[in-house]
Amino acid sequence: MAQLSKDSFAADDRLMTVDEAVAAIFARMPCIEDVEPVSLIEAEGRVLAQDLIAPRDLPGFDNSAVDGFAVRFDDLAPAVETVLDLGGRAAAGHALAITDCRTAAGFAGKAVRIFTGAAMPEGMDTVFMQEDCQRISDGRVSLPPGLSRGANRRLRGEDISVGETALRAGRRLRPEDLGLAAALGLDRLGVRRRLKVAIFSTGDEIVSPGEPLKPSAVYDANRFLLQGLLRRQGVSVTDLGVLADDTAEIRSAIRAAAREHDLVLTSGGVSMGEEDHVKAAICDEGALVFWRLAIKPGRPVAMGVIEGVPFVGLPGNPVAVFIAFAFIARPLIAALSGAEFEPERRFPVKSGFAYKKKAGRREYVRVVVLTDSTGAMVAEKYGVEGAAVLTSLTRTHGLVELPEDVVKVAPGDVINFIDYDLIR
Repeated sequence: MAQLSKDSFAADDRLMTVDEAVAAIFARMPCIEDVEPVSLIEAEGRVLAQDLIAPRDLPGFDNSAVDGFAVRFDDLAPAVETVLDLGGRAAAGHALAITDCRTAAGFAGKAVRIFTGAAMPEGMDTVFMQEDCQRISDGRVSLPPGLSRGANRRLRGEDISVGETALRAGRRLRPEDLGLAAALGLDRLGVRRRLKVAIFSTGDEIVSPGEPLKPSAVYDANRFLLQGLLRRQGVSVTDLGVLADDTAEIRSAIRAAAREHDLVLTSGGVSMGEEDHVKAAICDEGALVFWRLAIKPGRPVAMGVIEGVPFVGLPGNPVAVFIAFAFIARPLIAALSGAEFEPERRFPVKSGFAYKKKAGRREYVRVVVLTDSTGAMVAEKYGVEGAAVLTSLTRTHGLVELPEDVVKVAPGDVINFIDYDLIR
């Protein structure tokens, strides 16, 4: 696994912006080096380790895009219908069936009945769709005027040419990528091994679901939220449960987890309170990179290095966990995995609310997006803003991002919307 030195990052005690944090991650974070071959069936969601170079043209031959009639364009009358004898039949996966004594190279003045995917007969360059033509009983076909040369013909290599880069290294493979690899004749791909991530929650008040709930305790939502987010990233997750508010216990657990994993994630215990022990544990055992970000919700985010392995301490409130994971942990996982990072897609919408914020801090507001009477998309802020309010995630469509230089929003302003489903 990748090993980091304690001084891999230069840090100070000021609030770091999200962009600064992400830039530092990609500038200094080495990716795992292990590569393994996997079958196409197992490759979805994995990170491609080397560029995939096309071993052949796709398609491998000129072929018809429709069911119809193949002709030589030069045999067509320019402004009136053309009537041609049928000289053959071409079906996908079969050799050309010739219906008269001519050779395949001698189809001048003839048409060939052809089906989708069938190879174009030699010398023929244009295909009429069958619904535009009229079959004549004596073995001829009437073709309308107006078709362009090369119509309805797929050219050899028009999708991708031999030697061209089909997929670039670092791509997190999607089903359509596997389809392309299969079409090129490949049944296996070299991918980075899965990142191994350890997670646990901290806090004397935290209880795992299914256990008795003691007075003043709460059930742990964060580990289950994180497991779902991590599995979206295609990593292998180890759930280490809940740790008590004890610096020695936390220090020992983080050190042990770092020895067996590529990344350690915790939630809770990274703020400034007397019972926030995670920050102290990291300072004791490793190096703290940063522990406060200019972001809301999610300001208390600690990033460090322990046993040469990166560590991220997320806030204790579930909404802050979600935000910090999306905009800090997700880029970190991409860098460690050798994956090309895909920033969150932002879409302009109209604000349906008024809002004020501090300059120098990026804020994420949970919103529902509706369509107004003009057809415009309008974002309406969820009524309860607290970082512990899980329904503000489950009952909304996404986030409005308010950059550092924005201090207020008025109804009708154009703002950037990020759909939850597009945070991958």
